[in-house]
Amino acid sequence: MSQDTSDLRSLRREYEVGDLNRDDLNTDPVQQFAIWFEQALAEYADEATAMTLATADAEGMPSARIVLLKQYDSKGFTWFTDYRSEKGQQLAINPQAELLFYWPAQSRQIRVRGQVQKLSAIEGQAYFSQRPAGSRLSAAVSCQSQPIASRELLEAAIEELKQQHPDGNVACPPTWGGYLLKPQRFEFWQGRPSRLHDRFSYRLQDDGSWVIERLQP
Repeated sequence: MSQDTSDLRSLRREYEVGDLNRDDLNTDPVQQFAIWFEQALAEYADEATAMTLATADAEGMPSARIVLLKQYDSKGFTWFTDYRSEKGQQLAINPQAELLFYWPAQSRQIRVRGQVQKLSAIEGQAYFSQRPAGSRLSAAVSCQSQPIASRELLEAAIEELKQQHPDGNVACPPTWGGYLLKPQRFEFWQGRPSRLHDRFSYRLQDDGSWVIERLQP
């Protein structure tokens, strides 16, 4: 008899990797992010950049998907995409979002919430030119999130574009570029045994300072 995998209530995991104390935290959440991110990079290499991007439409219906972090600094967190995608359409209506990083080996997650703005066309073009030729071709051909009858149609469109640009030098489409999330709130979560997790939030104040609070698990 096969095992029923639809009822997962009996599955358990203990989080025993480490702890997080108030005295351990950097006063700057971006610097605290950098500390954890470097440790995640050592464990996961490029997979550490994967982050869930949550957006919402005009009716408040949420959508979430994985995108890749391409840069971060004191200004915010950057990723690139097709502006015509579902996330692009939602951000045009409601330019607020949340990012979620989850690194299971360290039993850690980080949430970053804030306002989102488009990067300049120059910044988008600069990154686009660094991408592999195949990625540039795909971005130029695809109208992300829109229906298409078959994969063969996509492959044929890419082949046609290759013939037009045998050197792979495809221009960055005006519908493609980057976004910057400007953080207003961070949350750092460290898994602990018996679900008594360590959670700390950083909230941005009007004067540019951050208030740090421990949250109940």
